[in-house]
Amino acid sequence: MLEAGEDRLYIARRLIRMAIEDIGLADPRALEQAMAAKECFHFLGEPEGDLALAQLAVYLAVAPKSDAAYRALSEAREAVRSTAAEPVPMHLRNAPTRAMKQWGYGEGYQHAHQFADALVSMECLPPSLEGRHFYNPVQRGLEIRIAERLEQLRAKRSKVEEESSGEGPTSAP
Repeated sequence: MLEAGEDRLYIARRLIRMAIEDIGLADPRALEQAMAAKECFHFLGEPEGDLALAQLAVYLAVAPKSDAAYRALSEAREAVRSTAAEPVPMHLRNAPTRAMKQWGYGEGYQHAHQFADALVSMECLPPSLEGRHFYNPVQRGLEIRIAERLEQLRAKRSKVEEESSGEGPTSAP
């Protein structure tokens, strides 16, 4: 493509798209590297900037691949299209006025930083989407660690929900 005279910014655009669409969170630095290569080429121009594009192509070729975030976005969009357009739950609505507070805006909101591990039992999705998980990390690259972290968070959140509903573990006499 370089030797054929292809527009270098077109090449950079395709590489950036590969970083976000094909590699994603398996290697989040891929997007950083892609943006840096584009800026490097923009700054240096031809022929020196071609090296940045070549270096990026090598980086992306060997990076672990995942389209989990891409699939999550598609699934979330489809869920939004196929369910009712529900209003924002009352507890998530800002209450800047006294009247809004009286109407129940913000009532029951849990500020995460005021809780252990910043985990709350509060549901943030509308009723038709409650409990849905759209993002399912693959077992490659950094997404292995992301999957572990999600598992930890979900387990802790379940425990928080049990404790807040009074259904916590019972102890034998």
